[in-house]
Amino acid sequence: MVRAKVNQDIDLTSYHDIWVIGEQREGKTHTVTIELIGEGRKLADKLKKKLIVVLAGNNIENNVNELLHYGVDKVYYLKHELLKHFSTEGITKAVTDLILEKKPEIVLVGATSLGRDIAPRIAGRIGTGLTADCTSLEIDLTDNKILQTRPAFGGNLMATIICPKNRPQMSTVRPGVMEKAKYSEEIRGEVEEIIPFLETNLIRTKLLQIIPLKKNEVNLTEAQIIVAGGRGLKSEKGFTVLKELADKLGGEIAASRAAVDSGWIDPHHQVGQTGTTVRPVIYIACGISGAIQHLAGMNESKYIIAINKDINAPIFKVCDYGIVGDLYEVIPNMIKWLENK
Repeated sequence: MVRAKVNQDIDLTSYHDIWVIGEQREGKTHTVTIELIGEGRKLADKLKKKLIVVLAGNNIENNVNELLHYGVDKVYYLKHELLKHFSTEGITKAVTDLILEKKPEIVLVGATSLGRDIAPRIAGRIGTGLTADCTSLEIDLTDNKILQTRPAFGGNLMATIICPKNRPQMSTVRPGVMEKAKYSEEIRGEVEEIIPFLETNLIRTKLLQIIPLKKNEVNLTEAQIIVAGGRGLKSEKGFTVLKELADKLGGEIAASRAAVDSGWIDPHHQVGQTGTTVRPVIYIACGISGAIQHLAGMNESKYIIAINKDINAPIFKVCDYGIVGDLYEVIPNMIKWLENK
């Protein structure tokens, strides 16, 4: 168990509540925010504390009010024209000031490109530790410590990290790891609008253009069905077969690191410890042996189907359904069956 360095003596009893730093992009709430609310609710209930979401932006009242349907006790709406678009300096200052004023006990941030940008800056300014890329969070009720678990040493072991004498306790959590909070028609909490003190000269970067995602760009974290290929495909032509199956199922194609490193597919498709973490309803692993680094990114899938010629492949120990056979024979038969249905 690793302990964060103690920077100062503080009164731990003056810190309270669980915070989720929400994320919205162009008026759309990021999925990881709903996942963190789901996990934050569990932690808050165990500690008998409030769950509060902090969301920054401008003219995003609909997003803010929608969060109340996910079981939160309060939403701090950081409203400012300078926060209309994501701003590293603006959000960092606004959230830091709010943390120093309100003193939350635990702060959760999504391990997205934006979350990874602001979380270490905030932690540095408030003088606390930050555990990155967590895959599990638990509470030690003896002294209200959060046990933050993350893969270490290339995913070969899991490290549990605590921050016993600094507050707040901060974690970034991988998208797709935690279960989403359930939407309810009932509104539980309230919104508190806060106008942060921000000045134009604080914002050192200027947004010039927003380039939307192309329609064919992969979004693995949202996919309900994923067909993934590994070293067993033998060549990039194998992904043509996998894509045909994925299209029939209305899913996305993904890959192991071995397939990406071989140059067979773009890195955006990579699932695993050094790629994307996914939680689809169905994950079909084709020619993937089941290395621990890959399993770390997909083992929370509801159903795992493995296709591999090696009956001793580790993937068969974690899958729900296993098919021992040549994927180039199995998958065409699956496609044919789907066409007949």
